[in-house]
Amino acid sequence: MMTVLITGASSGIGAGLAKSWADDGYHVIACGRDPARLEALHQYSPNISIRLFDMTDRNACRQALADCSPSLVILCAGTCEYLDNGVVDAALVERVMTTNFLGPVNCLAVLGPQLVSGNRVVLVSSMAHWLHFSRAEAYGASKAALTWFANSLRLDWEPKGIAVTVVSPGFVDTPLTRKNDFAMPGQVSVEQAVTAIRRGLAKGKNHIAFPTGFSLILRLLAGLPAFLQRALLRRMVR
Repeated sequence: MMTVLITGASSGIGAGLAKSWADDGYHVIACGRDPARLEALHQYSPNISIRLFDMTDRNACRQALADCSPSLVILCAGTCEYLDNGVVDAALVERVMTTNFLGPVNCLAVLGPQLVSGNRVVLVSSMAHWLHFSRAEAYGASKAALTWFANSLRLDWEPKGIAVTVVSPGFVDTPLTRKNDFAMPGQVSVEQAVTAIRRGLAKGKNHIAFPTGFSLILRLLAGLPAFLQRALLRRMVR
């Protein structure tokens, strides 16, 4: 039986993916920091086992992930905090970077030696790193770092037969995005996100972006000259 390890499984996309693979008979290792929500996942299906730890803690990662031997790793735990009026809050930036970038790196440091040819690692990034959005300095930078790391790691791991996929979602209706105080165009449900990710992985894609229409718009904007990008983005945040 294939083992799927998922971080950020307490809620949102992670929980949706855990249930989806468990429903199909896979063994799922659901990882997170919320004991009640993880226990609810375990109760949902006997195919789901749980690991309770904080992935920003390197020692906790080593202890929790030492004996997993997963065939598929999905690192989708993340957070989002925005700067206020351009005031640089170093502690805020550190929190976001630690969770969104160093957390997955901590996990990969432990899981990497357990992976073999035919395995795949999936890192959930965001479309936010394609453009420079107001207030999103910390979040966008963390996802840009994660994407760069993943794309470079692919060059080193593909010769070993280990695939690396980057997922770039737009706005997904999760407890995290419900905190946003602005319009979220192209928003999709967790179920739609799960379908898009699983469909892309079934095709062996190195990059999965959804929803398609919103992805295309942002890619087109990212290709414009910098002065046009700034002018358009300023209009968007008014």
